[in-house]
Amino acid sequence: MNCLLAINNAGEWIYTIAYFIIILLNIVFIIIIISENRNPVKSIAWISVLTLLPIGGFIFYLFFGRDQRSQRMISRKGKRKLERLVNNSITLDKDDINNFNDTTKQLLSLGNKLTRALVTLNNNIEIFTCGKDKYYSLFNDIKNAKKFIHLQYYIIENDNIGQELKNLLIKKASEGVEIRVLYDDVGCWSWGEKKFFNEMINAGIEAKPFFKVTFPQLASKLNYRNHRKIAIIDGFVGYVGGMNVADRYISGCKWGVWRDTHIRIEGEAVSELQAIFMVDWNFTTNELLSKPDYFPKSKSFNNGATIQLLTSGPLDEHKSIYLMFTKIISNAKDRVFLQTPYFLPNSETANALKVAALSGVDVRIMIPERSDSKLLHYASNSYIQEMLKSNVKIFLYKGGFLHSKTLLVDNDITSIGSTNFDLRSFEQNFEINAFIYDENFNNKNAEIFMNDIKNCKRITLRSWSKRRFLSKTAESIARLFSPVL
Repeated sequence: MNCLLAINNAGEWIYTIAYFIIILLNIVFIIIIISENRNPVKSIAWISVLTLLPIGGFIFYLFFGRDQRSQRMISRKGKRKLERLVNNSITLDKDDINNFNDTTKQLLSLGNKLTRALVTLNNNIEIFTCGKDKYYSLFNDIKNAKKFIHLQYYIIENDNIGQELKNLLIKKASEGVEIRVLYDDVGCWSWGEKKFFNEMINAGIEAKPFFKVTFPQLASKLNYRNHRKIAIIDGFVGYVGGMNVADRYISGCKWGVWRDTHIRIEGEAVSELQAIFMVDWNFTTNELLSKPDYFPKSKSFNNGATIQLLTSGPLDEHKSIYLMFTKIISNAKDRVFLQTPYFLPNSETANALKVAALSGVDVRIMIPERSDSKLLHYASNSYIQEMLKSNVKIFLYKGGFLHSKTLLVDNDITSIGSTNFDLRSFEQNFEINAFIYDENFNNKNAEIFMNDIKNCKRITLRSWSKRRFLSKTAESIARLFSPVL
């Protein structure tokens, strides 16, 4: 009996000491949060979590709260080397920039200052709004590859379309084509993942996980995911957008199609896309791919589109894509059309949308009626009422799950990429978006947007105010977590 009491007492002491240590660490975390001068709303959210839920908050912050900006994706020397290779592959004349209006020149300058992104002219762009067309085109380009294939995806599923891609890559590797595949470690977590990628590796393909999550670095890596979707074939063809590699992009979800947007690029922008892939490859493998063969002279397409490719991520000094979005929306004169699967704006982007709408700009936001994440769905819905009160038009997509990430502003600016309109994409994920300055391409996307509206239900302030009390409560609770989602 005395022995049992001693064990119980020892257990209580251990629990007390562990709890005391966690409290001390939470205090240290709170001091760090305050000293980092983060967004006040986000800081208060983290401080509230650590204060109200000491143990759960400690674990949550350990995995999702720490700032990683002290790391570097690539050395300055390596970055300069890639920049020289890109510069040698394009033929931009500074006089060409002067042909743009002052607003566009300002945006191009901002993009360059944020990420040193070059302006590329006369690109040919093909747009895909369903997975079947995109995969057909991509697989056809892969089949015609002669020298190299570089792929980077957040998710590559071990399903029918994933198997088709794997078998095609193995065949091209047997023909002597260099193949590199970069996949997100968490995005590709599945039971068959190891075998799936080992089959590629055994066939001579270099397949690497980005930011591999291992002990003891689990907590410092889990929250920072590479959400980019990139393909480069022979340096002449590139793909970028919102589509991963998975059957759902063809077969859809339980309640309809999986609606997404992706683009195929030919032209000088492919060299910029190549450099972005190589920075991520260098970060993952410490190998700098710097052969001039990877940056061939691209064909120039008469009257083609101007493209500037911007990246953003948790290691960058600036939240580049978020800043570009805010600037572009603030400059809007006629229209702002936004498609996003998750709508969790911060105060700056929310205010930019509201001010634009109140100024007479036609602001339309399209989000899915049903989502793949209930928490994010409720959090997104919590922003609808304030948008409606500011004359923003809200459309709920009913045809399935809207996964498209597009932004159209006025008649000449379009952005398509991997970035959701939420805090995670703006601050924590590695993202990429193509900013396209072309009236014809913008009008084509506007037609696609208006066609999607046919599968939408427009929300009015009156009808939205009448939704159930439980829904309003769930949305309010989910919104409290939106700064840390």
